Amino acid sequence: MGGERIRLYVPGSIMGYKRGKSNQTNHTSLISIDGVASKPETNFYLGKRIAYIYKAKTEKKGSKYRVIWGKVTRAHGNIGAVRAKFRKNLPPISLGGRVRVMLYPSNI
Repeated sequence: MGGERIRLYVPGSIMGYKRGKSNQTNHTSLISIDGVASKPETNFYLGKRIAYIYKAKTEKKGSKYRVIWGKVTRAHGNIGAVRAKFRKNLPPISLGGRVRVMLYPSNI
């Protein structure tokens, strides 16, 4: 039980909202997961929890850090991106930001 760390999440980034040519749907976000490059690789992440962590100005419950939780719903395209829905819609300042794709709940 030395210095070996247990990996609880995989980093990812927010690419934007799901959108068409002229409309965007803010309740669905597109997430790029690090190390995932094809559509079949996204099957492992379906149903996994996502955490968007940000820092706020005021302290609540002893911390200035807050989190918005979401869930991977399905794949998007052929390059390994996924769609995710969050409990509250992600703010526009989060676009391009980092998220944590948790490795739970397990489906294997």
